[in-house]
Amino acid sequence: MGKATGFMDYERQDKIAEEPKERIKHFNEFHTPLSREEQELQGARCMACGVPFCQAGQIIAGMASGCPLHNLVPEWNDLISHGNWEEAYHRLKKTNNFPEFTSRVCPALCEAACTCSLNGDSVSTKANEYGIIENAYEQGYAAAKPVKVRTGKKVAIVGSGPSGLAAADMLNRRGHSVTVYEREDKVGGLLRYGIPNMKLEKQIIDRKIAIMEEEGITFVTGCNIGKDKKASTLLKEFDRVILCCGASNPRDIKVPGRDAKGIYFAVDFLKSTTKALWANKMQLKDGTYISAKGKRVMVIGGGDTGNDCVGTSMRHGAKSVLQLEMMPKAPDERTEMNPWPEWPRICKTDYGQQEAIAVFGKDPREYQTTVKEFKKDKDGNVCKAVLVKLESKKDEKTGRTMMAEVAGSEYTVDVDLVLIAAGFLGSESYVTKAFGVNVNERTNVATPTGEYHTNMKDVFTAGDMHRGQSLVVWAIREGREAAQEVDISLMGYTNMNIQ
Repeated sequence: MGKATGFMDYERQDKIAEEPKERIKHFNEFHTPLSREEQELQGARCMACGVPFCQAGQIIAGMASGCPLHNLVPEWNDLISHGNWEEAYHRLKKTNNFPEFTSRVCPALCEAACTCSLNGDSVSTKANEYGIIENAYEQGYAAAKPVKVRTGKKVAIVGSGPSGLAAADMLNRRGHSVTVYEREDKVGGLLRYGIPNMKLEKQIIDRKIAIMEEEGITFVTGCNIGKDKKASTLLKEFDRVILCCGASNPRDIKVPGRDAKGIYFAVDFLKSTTKALWANKMQLKDGTYISAKGKRVMVIGGGDTGNDCVGTSMRHGAKSVLQLEMMPKAPDERTEMNPWPEWPRICKTDYGQQEAIAVFGKDPREYQTTVKEFKKDKDGNVCKAVLVKLESKKDEKTGRTMMAEVAGSEYTVDVDLVLIAAGFLGSESYVTKAFGVNVNERTNVATPTGEYHTNMKDVFTAGDMHRGQSLVVWAIREGREAAQEVDISLMGYTNMNIQ
């Protein structure tokens, strides 16, 4: 380890966030990285535990504890503490295809499982990861490394989100010829249009895609497989196909008045802003996007996407923002029922909520609340929402605990724009039907447990389309594992080292 007493000698430092009232004036990333010297001291805080939970990626109490990619966290923390940044990059890349993405958007499962967090502050692993990969770009370590020998095998990947990109990267390194199909105008999937620019600037994606192209991967955009190109044609042209189309069906709110104008799915709202920014050189031009400017915004959903809608609305200049969460507010600190190293089930006030608090003086979230009805004005625009409070009750038939309406608790709020961020239901049927693959009760593509091959010959799947809506790190892991399975099916063996 860097220093045996480092975790006691040095206090935790992290990237510094710009003040909320300042950062809402732009759509750029808003954290200032630590200096190289500060980063090396943070690396020295790592204890090199005998049992490093940070890299375990195991499921405890139904949630992941530690990194699903099994990143070699103690190793690269130790390396940067000694100033060996190049070797730290190689250890990081051994398990993670895209640290430039995860160091920006991952919720840092590694830090929640860090032994230092048991009785103090965890190692700033996410910031260290960011420092390693950005230094690698600056120094040229992350430059393209084209494959010298090809196998003659061809693989098509449908979808260019993190799972599709990870599978493409692994298979290309192996020597297979890989073509990635994306129905949108640009590569990246949810990285491009599901995550706002202030969390992941899109030139970061373009930087990596350019390297992957230089290494031999072909990207075809604006091609919707199952509509623009037949699945049967793809199967004839390629030896294997991997479906990585994501969990693309947004969960709807089915209440009276849902057909009112001014009600949108979160993904459409976020996508419109991203596209408008890039079309107008990072400036929003009126009429080119779904605007929250001057509007009373209501966001339905309390997850990351809901928070992204709050943050984006703040940058648009919303008049007010209300965020609804069906579940009760989580405790501010771990309870006895949620001990380390479980993922901490605590209340998190994220960047969007911080910005709303700074501007409006209060937290935008209303807990145990949902929509009962939308009201329209004479032009069919949403103008009000009837809300109702919820309480936890046990279903007498099933024994399950569920959230039920509290009788007589209805109240009405004025709204001009409603954003539905209630999660996603699974894969889109036109794709699964085109390839004839089976789906489970959640409409995720079905495979044997722990495997990635579907019921159809030569067709595999990975990512959210396979496991349901999840994190970028899980998508990357699935892409890596699916690539290994495809490699074995093509070659009869594999030399991929995915862990």
